[in-house]
Amino acid sequence: MTHDLSLELARKAADAALQEYATRFAEYDPKVTWTSDTEAEVSFAAKGVTLKGAFSILADRIDMEMEVPLLLRMFRQKALDVAEGEIVAWIQKAKRGEL
Repeated sequence: MTHDLSLELARKAADAALQEYATRFAEYDPKVTWTSDTEAEVSFAAKGVTLKGAFSILADRIDMEMEVPLLLRMFRQKALDVAEGEIVAWIQKAKRGEL
């Protein structure tokens, strides 16, 4: 998804969104690990399987990727859509100065 924030503010928005996601979906044991200022690894458990993904914050967009076993492919897009919705909401909050 695209953004027009500074990298620092985009990271704050993404971090807030991922934390909100982790709170809302605590039953899936979500974990977020920032591996650099602009890269994060995420994981959560569904149906006894751990799903892994990555977020990259770029100058004009935030990219998301998720590795999902074939058996759980139906959950992939839903998980990405929910995460994207959270990030978009926090980008809008950042634009309004709410971060």
